[in-house]
Amino acid sequence: MHLLHSDLKKGTVRLRVTDPEDLWYLTHLIDPGDFITGKTDRKMKLGEGENAKTIKKTFTVTIEAETIQLDDHGVSARINGKIKEGPDEIPQGVYQAIELQEGEEFVLQKVQWLSYQKQKLQEATEKKYSYLLCLFDREEALFALTKKKGFEILVQLHGEAAKKRAAVEIKKNFYEEIIKTIETYDARYAPEAIILSSPAFYKEDLLKKITAPELKKKTVLVTCSDISERSLDEVIKSPELAKTMQSSRTRQEQVLVEELLREISKNNLAVYGWKETTAAAEAGAVRILIVTDALIHKKKLAGDYQELDSILKHIDALQGEIHILSSEQEAGRRIDGLGGIAALLRYKLKW
Repeated sequence: MHLLHSDLKKGTVRLRVTDPEDLWYLTHLIDPGDFITGKTDRKMKLGEGENAKTIKKTFTVTIEAETIQLDDHGVSARINGKIKEGPDEIPQGVYQAIELQEGEEFVLQKVQWLSYQKQKLQEATEKKYSYLLCLFDREEALFALTKKKGFEILVQLHGEAAKKRAAVEIKKNFYEEIIKTIETYDARYAPEAIILSSPAFYKEDLLKKITAPELKKKTVLVTCSDISERSLDEVIKSPELAKTMQSSRTRQEQVLVEELLREISKNNLAVYGWKETTAAAEAGAVRILIVTDALIHKKKLAGDYQELDSILKHIDALQGEIHILSSEQEAGRRIDGLGGIAALLRYKLKW
């Protein structure tokens, strides 16, 4: 997302959507009551009686947001609300939607930007640090690319020895095909680093066969237990990648959830579930709040978001950290298993 103009003292930013992933951020940046200025299409009736016809015109309007929703494919976000400013052809106070897609520009105005929202805005507009992961053994290889919101599976290759159904079956030298795929994805995505991971010694053998110096220089070796999506999470949070992937939001979230689970297992500085977490927040004990987008969406649909919003503002005012995790990723799914909300505490509470 490109930040075209910013005046946070007035609560205003002008943004351009540059990636479908930006839309996920917008669902957490835009709150009910915010003002959105952008282009929208509206049907207009021309003429009267039998000669009347309906045309579609494009207008620039400002609406007061009530809801924001991603479409099923994640390629557009629809913000709905009442028109506050617009051309004379459209009466104020009527409902209108502004649909945002890649390439669209709009203005977002808030009465107040909370600290975590400023952080989300910075996250969405800063350089995208991506990392190419290749998990493999002698029979199969799994390629993935880290994104700001988790990771994306790119392809799964299978060699002749594979027993499982293959997405792509390779009938020649398997290592050569893996290296060729690495070269293709490196040219396409220009990742910060290439994470080569395998059980046993396969990764060392493959690295010896990579001849391009620029690829060797950016390749890091990590051990994994098997070739699966579960092992991608294992690799991302491995200690060997602490320095390499220090800019990866995906890794930061994985490590944060692991810290939370350790504290829960020790019955120490952590709480989870709606009742316990909100009680800790009201007591001012929350150091880091973790909440999933699924819970936020559920609260908004049920009309209960105001209560969660108050908790977020209270934690923000006490300089606590707030992390919103995607329920599509493993870290988010684990928090959903704890009720969709949890927190690391400043001090242990006595219930």
